Amino acid sequence: MTQTIAPRFRTLVLLLLAVACALLAGAGPASAHAALTGSDPQQGAVVDRAPAQVSLTFSESVSVDDDSLRVLDPKGKRVDEGSPSGTGGTSYSVKLHAGLPDGTYTVTYQVVSADSHPVAGAYTFSVGAPSDTTVSAAPQAAGGGFVGGLYGVGRYGSYAGFAVLVGGAAFVLACWPRGSGVRVVQRVVVSGWLALTAATLLLLLLRGSYTGSGKLGDVFDLNLLGEVLQTKTGAALVSRLLLLAAAALFVAVLFGAYDKREDEEKRDLTFGLAVGGTVVAAGLAATWAMSEHASVGLQAGLAMPADVVHLIAVATWLGGLTALLAALYRGPADTPVPADAVHRFSRLAFGSVIALVVTGTYQSWRQLGSWTAFTDTRYGQLLLLKIALVAVLVGIAYVSRRWTAQLAQATAAGVVRQREKGERQGKQEKRVKGEKAPVGASAARKNGKAASSGNGAGSGSGKASGTDDKAGGAKGAGSRSGSGSRSGSAKKSGASNGSGTSQRAAQLARQRAAVDAARQKRQRDADPNRFGLRRSVLAEAGVAVVLLAVTTVLTQTEPGRTEEEAKATGASASATAPAPTTGAVTLDMPFDTGSQNGRGVVRVELDPARTGANDLHLYVERPDGTAFDIPEVKVALTQKAKDIGPLPVAPDHITTGHWSASGVQIPIAGDWEVAVTVRTSDIDQVTVSKNAQIG
Repeated sequence: MTQTIAPRFRTLVLLLLAVACALLAGAGPASAHAALTGSDPQQGAVVDRAPAQVSLTFSESVSVDDDSLRVLDPKGKRVDEGSPSGTGGTSYSVKLHAGLPDGTYTVTYQVVSADSHPVAGAYTFSVGAPSDTTVSAAPQAAGGGFVGGLYGVGRYGSYAGFAVLVGGAAFVLACWPRGSGVRVVQRVVVSGWLALTAATLLLLLLRGSYTGSGKLGDVFDLNLLGEVLQTKTGAALVSRLLLLAAAALFVAVLFGAYDKREDEEKRDLTFGLAVGGTVVAAGLAATWAMSEHASVGLQAGLAMPADVVHLIAVATWLGGLTALLAALYRGPADTPVPADAVHRFSRLAFGSVIALVVTGTYQSWRQLGSWTAFTDTRYGQLLLLKIALVAVLVGIAYVSRRWTAQLAQATAAGVVRQREKGERQGKQEKRVKGEKAPVGASAARKNGKAASSGNGAGSGSGKASGTDDKAGGAKGAGSRSGSGSRSGSAKKSGASNGSGTSQRAAQLARQRAAVDAARQKRQRDADPNRFGLRRSVLAEAGVAVVLLAVTTVLTQTEPGRTEEEAKATGASASATAPAPTTGAVTLDMPFDTGSQNGRGVVRVELDPARTGANDLHLYVERPDGTAFDIPEVKVALTQKAKDIGPLPVAPDHITTGHWSASGVQIPIAGDWEVAVTVRTSDIDQVTVSKNAQIG
């Protein structure tokens, strides 16, 4: 009896697909990957006079346009003028109208982080005294709405298409070269190319609206599309389309010229296709690595190549799995997937898993930064879910390897049995031929004796036979003349019967071929080892669908390291609580480097000693109070409770015994250690420190 997929496996696959859809639907707007770390005026601050400009500082560089920074008065009217501009580093400012009246003003911002994700938020400050305002200071939802949902679907489609395209081609080249002629495998790889191309075009059209207004009507705005093409993400998407043209040529050769070659000729072409395919795959993967998480932050030069390897390993594993699943379920009965091809893919997948573990570990450290980020941030929680899914996938893959080993053993045993059967049949044929030879010789001798006796009898009856021949000839002539008219009609009916017979024979041949194919398919599917392999591969594919959905959501989520830094600075976009202000802090710290003239007092003044920008003045005096210069002085600020710092400060020399630094950023309030390193000679130096309450 033919075995079919158990209902519980169908239920499992449907459940996993539902989970994937739920993950994509619940992804929501892309989280900010660049956090607001400072502003001037500060969030919730009350200033005596209206500022000339508003400046914002982010944790990384961002892209701004004319409407990225806006300042609204209590009635909701814009009071900013001109376009935002960078003031150095990661700070951006916009000028305000002169003579602004007292009241509460709202600052809104919507920018694009360096890793391509939109960042939006708002906060308030007041001039003179707080007042009522008609403007909501709630953070804007960047990258949300219907356009954001479509953008998420496009991202998932691009990842899935890339995996199927690269993994399917790798499966054919490295595991099953004869699979290039199997129609279902061809359809899998071509479908991957089509999905990646369509998703890339969709992302390119949606990009402007996704990072801007969020309106569906702006999707076909050519001016907006032109602006997108000038961004890093737009250039990456266009590069991806160009590489897809090269990938189309690769696919055409793989399923065209390569498929028509003989096995010996295929070996020569395989190396060239492998090199070309690897280059195209690495280029496609680089379009993600050079425009998203890996391109910014810590060790970007190392993170981008690691990301390329990570993406190719994922594609090789999951895409090859898809091609194998399609071949096992939809492949023709006369071209089943051989056991050695499955075994080769098993080894290829194992190598991909090793690459995934190595690069994934590095990426996790880079994006999280601490063990607590696994549980305290959304990125860490999603990463734990991804790790769990990979563990499940590896476990199922182990079961598939066992089925593969059993299938290979069964195939080898079948080959041995077939060889032994052939040898037995050959021996039987030789024995039968040997027995028939003597029998034939005796029969020939008997025939010879009969022939000699027959000749003697025939010589005495020659006349009678001649008479009979004449009579027979007369009868034959009469019969021919009498049946001439019937012979023509017989030929016509014979021709018509012949054509009908040939059509019937062709129909019977097709029916026999269909019956044979169905019989071969039943025999193939009835193999318990192949059936078990099909079930395990199907389960792997189901988990892979959910894994890809989690990965897509993960790429749209703020990294744990950035999220924790934003929490530490206390400068999230939705914060509206006023920052307390204090007066200047003065710290006197005696020092002694142990050398001649190596004693003195260093005084540090920090003004206004609150979060944000501060002015630092440093004075060096002798024990008698006179100022004097030293070769070098350095300052470092550390917040040990939050594990922040040391934050180095390099003050400029102003005059004898006086150094100064402006714009010293203190991210959060609390107890800060101020450490000063004093060097009085080439080899004599000492570090002294004191704690100060900031904010």
